[in-house]
Amino acid sequence: MDLRIGTMVKCNQGDVGAYLRQILPHGFESIEPFFWQSLGGADLPRLAGEIQEAIGDRDVTISTLGMFGNPLEDGALDRATLDGWKALIDNAHLFGAKTIAGFTGRVRGRPIEESLPRYKEVWGGLARRAADRGLRIAFENCAMDGNWASGDWNIAHNPDAWELMFNTLPDENIGLEWEPCHQMVYLIDPLPQIRKWAPRIFHVHGKDATIRWQVIREHGIFGKHPFVFMRTPGFGDSNWTDVISELRLAGYRGSIDIEGWHDPVYRDALEMTGQVAALHHLQLCRGGTIIPNPA
Repeated sequence: MDLRIGTMVKCNQGDVGAYLRQILPHGFESIEPFFWQSLGGADLPRLAGEIQEAIGDRDVTISTLGMFGNPLEDGALDRATLDGWKALIDNAHLFGAKTIAGFTGRVRGRPIEESLPRYKEVWGGLARRAADRGLRIAFENCAMDGNWASGDWNIAHNPDAWELMFNTLPDENIGLEWEPCHQMVYLIDPLPQIRKWAPRIFHVHGKDATIRWQVIREHGIFGKHPFVFMRTPGFGDSNWTDVISELRLAGYRGSIDIEGWHDPVYRDALEMTGQVAALHHLQLCRGGTIIPNPA
């Protein structure tokens, strides 16, 4: 399959192998194991073995590993995030992964431009470390409640920031972990981005958004009423048939891994219900079941 539909898997908590043995029979075709802020003492070779054992003989791939935190700052968790990036780069081959993804980090509380010197210092070294191992680095386009003037986590949430980032570090193995949701929450049309930025899209998250235009017209975007919800694919506004078609037309080959745990309806007891519905929806938007051509 040139484009797989999978899901993200938390590695900071619980028995990852047991979790996979429960969810993989639902038909996920890929997974993105990820960590939040630190590896939490994880033994990566052991974890890779447990994951591969849980996958067994299923046709499930791991194209991307995730490390989400702020590696540009100097707090204890920030340093743990940076160490986690290095460890994932060094151990990616054990998982079969070719991309490591996460946030760029940010100099907290300052405009995006003021993060660029530190960004160049940290990511220049990490990009070389990854390139030496044949790996790519992909930055998720999530603002984490930040904006251009201030923020705590990530500078890679705005296409103008992408221009600054890629001009600062033009390394070909630095790109994006893209999804439509994080552009829609800023009322940016995501589809034209695929056409422009496709060469830099290394991995795709399956997450959507519902924009409540009536709320915007009545209350604006800074009022007490939420004007947008992050959604599981199939329950939001995106036309995933168009998204997948544009990705394919642009030459994207890889996976769309569903990022759950955000939908205001399909959460808690309905979390996996929503994720499996998203799996089936994205498979249908991909064209349905893969049918081999006649010989």
